[in-house]
Amino acid sequence: MKKNWQLMMVLAVSAIALVFAFGLKQPLIAQGLITVMGSIIALIMFWGMVKTIRSGNFGVDLLAITAVVATLAVGQYWAAMIVLLMLTGGDALESYAATKASSELKQLLENAPTTAHRMVDGHVEDVDVEAVQVGETILVKPQEVVPVDGTVLAGESLVDEASLTGESKPVAKNAGSDIMSGTVNGDAALTVKVTQRAEDSQYQGIIKLVKESEARPAHFVRMADRYAVPFTLIAYVIAGLGWFFSGDPVRFAQVLVVASPCPLILAAPIAMVSGMSRNSRNGIIVKSGTTLEKLSDAKTFAFDKTGTVTRGILKVATILPQAGFSQDQLLKLAASAEGQSTHILARSLTDAVPTADRLPATDVSETTSFGVNATVDGRKVKVGKAEFAGTKATVDTTAVYVNVDGQYAGAITFSDQIRPEAKETMTKLHELNDAKLIMISGDQQSIADKVAAQVGIDQVYAEQLPQQKIEVLDNVPKDGRPVVMVGDGVNDAPSLAIADVGIAMGAHGATAASESADAVVLRDDLAKVAAATLIAKETMVIAKQAVLIGIAICTGLMLIASFGVIPTIIGAMLQEVVDTVTILYALRARNGLHRQALVDPVRATAEREQIQQIN
Repeated sequence: MKKNWQLMMVLAVSAIALVFAFGLKQPLIAQGLITVMGSIIALIMFWGMVKTIRSGNFGVDLLAITAVVATLAVGQYWAAMIVLLMLTGGDALESYAATKASSELKQLLENAPTTAHRMVDGHVEDVDVEAVQVGETILVKPQEVVPVDGTVLAGESLVDEASLTGESKPVAKNAGSDIMSGTVNGDAALTVKVTQRAEDSQYQGIIKLVKESEARPAHFVRMADRYAVPFTLIAYVIAGLGWFFSGDPVRFAQVLVVASPCPLILAAPIAMVSGMSRNSRNGIIVKSGTTLEKLSDAKTFAFDKTGTVTRGILKVATILPQAGFSQDQLLKLAASAEGQSTHILARSLTDAVPTADRLPATDVSETTSFGVNATVDGRKVKVGKAEFAGTKATVDTTAVYVNVDGQYAGAITFSDQIRPEAKETMTKLHELNDAKLIMISGDQQSIADKVAAQVGIDQVYAEQLPQQKIEVLDNVPKDGRPVVMVGDGVNDAPSLAIADVGIAMGAHGATAASESADAVVLRDDLAKVAAATLIAKETMVIAKQAVLIGIAICTGLMLIASFGVIPTIIGAMLQEVVDTVTILYALRARNGLHRQALVDPVRATAEREQIQQIN
């Protein structure tokens, strides 16, 4: 609003000045009006520059202020009017460009559902989405936005998940399918059982991430401010030399009116927001411009294994009970103890035993990365790693070990699948950044080595606890930074937070991981990591090019103006041409240097490969 107010004031005063100068033949009054207006705008800009300097950045508005003051001082008030018009108009153009660049992010906020159709005793009532509770049943009508996360009880429909995952193809939903808030229902009604309150649903989590991304300034903007110091000095030197050799103070003004600071003020942030929007369209929420900058130059990529390099959809493979326990008994005891855990192996155990068949569990406690203690049907049960279960017995695959009443009761093994896009993603990351790829896993060394060999990971750190994962990342040498950590589970949250860039695979809704991360992949697709890296690299190239192109054009115009070739009025107009060129170039980051996204080739190659089963 403030910028629009300044533009409206300049337009109004300029119109009045033109009437006085050419209609009423009162040029002195016109000059006085423009001088007063110019002084007010210059003071406003000066105060803004002071606040910018206090915040630790160099104020590039100094050039604009000097240009206004210089043109007024030498009597070139029409040139001053054009400079003021261009400066305030440039601010309005900046707002428009930033709004256009961030439109994909804001679309998420605009589509936030506010009401839900709750079903009570066969009747449907409209309620605020915040009033819907877990376990209730709602009706999602055709073409409506799904208000909360849930499971489909009845109905079949094609659901549009594009705004959340970037997937353009509608996804079929029927009884038993999970459905996310924020997705758009197709042409048939669905009856849905609520599994998350609105505030905890996937869509609200994404909105929170978007708000964070909009609130965080791009570090590259501060880098652009550092360009401003030499650029400002060059402008003053050229202007001063022009005045000195010509003896005409007008020459000083002629140089400064073309010394536009807009390439420095506008180009970098517009390119950054554009790059973040492009990531959003591809199903990746990036929280800050700093993340784009670091990701573009990443030297090391670290991956968790389960749920990141592998699908993370583990299924019970074999049950190996000790004497005195049956397979069914061992599985029920383990699943009952793990019923409240969010660990991926716990989910697999509980999936294998229906809720109705589980035994009552009390006194449940979980030791992160080791296992769960519980009293199940009156028996003390431990489920977790071999040492946690009090045994030295191990199997050469992913497994949990069970101890019942102080006695080792057996092991349960799981099978997982390597993501079909994993190998090609690693290849692309090698090509893009020539990066070192490492895998940090809590799993056994033999299992982790097998996975790493199949996908092309360079180094493996196995049997790592969360604290040890942090130490691995901390110990990466300086020439191996920035470090990117990719993970999906709650136990990955500390690693994502400590890495230079943390990327969470957010499809499973691991809130702690998503909140700790700098970027969140909304779709369960590892290829998005390579896509985000490509977008980051192209965004940084465009941002730097926009800044340097603007500086080069301005420097050339300043040199020409120092010889008195460019009148002040023409110079002021040329300044806006430079601004427009810079902004339009920066907006290229919305589509990138290459319109073909990286994701599709990665997935296409992956789908041609046979999925490897880990035994």
